[in-house]
Amino acid sequence: MTGRAHRDSEADRIWQMLVGLVWETRGEWRRKVSEATALPFSRVRILWRLVDEPKTLTQLAVSTSDAPATTVAVNDLEDRGLVERHPHPDNRRAKLVSLTPAGRRLIESARRTVRDDAPPAVQQLSKTDLAHLRRILERISSSER
Repeated sequence: MTGRAHRDSEADRIWQMLVGLVWETRGEWRRKVSEATALPFSRVRILWRLVDEPKTLTQLAVSTSDAPATTVAVNDLEDRGLVERHPHPDNRRAKLVSLTPAGRRLIESARRTVRDDAPPAVQQLSKTDLAHLRRILERISSSER
């Protein structure tokens, strides 16, 4: 095995460990978020994507699921008064989806109500290990942008 292939294999194993850790710890949190908002988590995820700025349906579809499912979800959220669509200022064919005040209140309430603490294994890391982990994750995050 070449050095490159060995490194890739180790990177893949570490990635799978990270993904497994996240997947194993998110189910309960997602259930609590859905209970707090009375919405399926897929709808809440769309609302969260809109907190910082409006997005087009295409942008939402890329970051959440496929286009038809995103359209159905946005229609539902619009019917509930949580999002609204406006013409895109630079693209006549696109609509921007943004949070309504009610949608923003719902997300703020969920954030206050449902804690999103790190799992115990992460909380038990030393300050040095946490600093290393932060540095590594920031490096990975900045290279993905």
